[in-house]
Amino acid sequence: MSPHSRLDLNCVFTSLGRLGRWQFAFVALVATALPCRAVEVSGLLDLRLQANDSKSSWIGGGLDKSRFDSSGGGIRLGQAFLRFRGEPVESISATATFSAYDDRRGLLDINEAWLAWQPVPTSGWKHRVRAGSFFPATSLEIDYDSVGWTPRYTVSSSAVNSWIGEELRTNGLEYSLSQNGRMSGSSHSYSLTAALFAANDPAGTLLAWRGWTISDRVAGLRENQRLADLPVFQPGGPLPQQSRQINTFRELDSRIGHYLIVQYSYADQLELAAMRYDNNANPLVLRDGQYSWLTRFNHFSTRLKKVGSWDVSMQLMQGDTLMGPAAVYLDFNAWYLLATRPLGPGHVALRYDRFSTTERAADILPNDPNNEDGQSLALAYSWNLKNQLSLVTELLVVQSNRAARLQIGDPVQRTERSVNTSLRWQF
Repeated sequence: MSPHSRLDLNCVFTSLGRLGRWQFAFVALVATALPCRAVEVSGLLDLRLQANDSKSSWIGGGLDKSRFDSSGGGIRLGQAFLRFRGEPVESISATATFSAYDDRRGLLDINEAWLAWQPVPTSGWKHRVRAGSFFPATSLEIDYDSVGWTPRYTVSSSAVNSWIGEELRTNGLEYSLSQNGRMSGSSHSYSLTAALFAANDPAGTLLAWRGWTISDRVAGLRENQRLADLPVFQPGGPLPQQSRQINTFRELDSRIGHYLIVQYSYADQLELAAMRYDNNANPLVLRDGQYSWLTRFNHFSTRLKKVGSWDVSMQLMQGDTLMGPAAVYLDFNAWYLLATRPLGPGHVALRYDRFSTTERAADILPNDPNNEDGQSLALAYSWNLKNQLSLVTELLVVQSNRAARLQIGDPVQRTERSVNTSLRWQF
């Protein structure tokens, strides 16, 4: 380990302020496990030049799909990540990732903090146990070799992965069993992952009252996200106790959620995965201005490699979310198709998204409309420069219809166009 990769982390962890009790326990555990004399430090700095014609960004409490609006043009801090890794004992590693955005109150937050135990395999099967706060390994867009929740070939993430970055985090225990076919001379590889988790009871809040987004914004564990000023939350409305400041990584009902992921791959040509997620929340619980949402979904993904010169990926998510005695009860659906190929010194990427939320007939608040449907098209080009620099330029068009926009004085239908250039330095 190089001398410049060693750091005393005590001041970093004590600067975080108040986390939820689950996240605080995980961060404290990781901070204790990270040996101050031998910690690997890596990071990503993303400077952004962007122009957007959106009028009502969701970051500012609007109902558009973009992170930025027309008033936020020019050079911005797209994102910044700092990751610490250590191995206190053999086969056990500790990881903590911090993030910063220029549109976040408090600037610095923590995205993940987890311990992993991966013993040396004695057969063709590998075991891994993770404990802490981390993203479920579901995305085909995200570069897991990079730092943070960063798309590999585009600036924005699909609707599916934008929502995962905003509202989902595994706060608990995950076990994985996998077999790499190459180790045994086979073309077939398999893995099974199961998890038990807490502190994700409000997941579904943003999806219902704000809707899907096409974004690159990842929520921190202690970050509050703002809802639009809808009549349903106002004095005299049916849900005046609902806060407009949402932290989706909270434990409200003392119930444990779970998910199961099955994956299969064939050589370097095909990847398949299926996931069942259930946060097992009690939708009748209200605490500190936040309702608990029962959110469940199925997730499917596939990747075809080397289809001619193209790699083709697809993710599909279908689920439902319920709050109260059907105060909000809706189905949600999103999918995307992403095609990438080498072109010149870099890669070109083309992604098409579809997304929707549909209220069920059992929903008892007709004056709180949460239906929406939309689509987006992204065209991006990325190339690696030198000295760990890369450049990604993306053209993005998002069309969406959402009836609730009328309640805040916006038109139901929106077409948002943006141009983003991302200069990324990874170290």
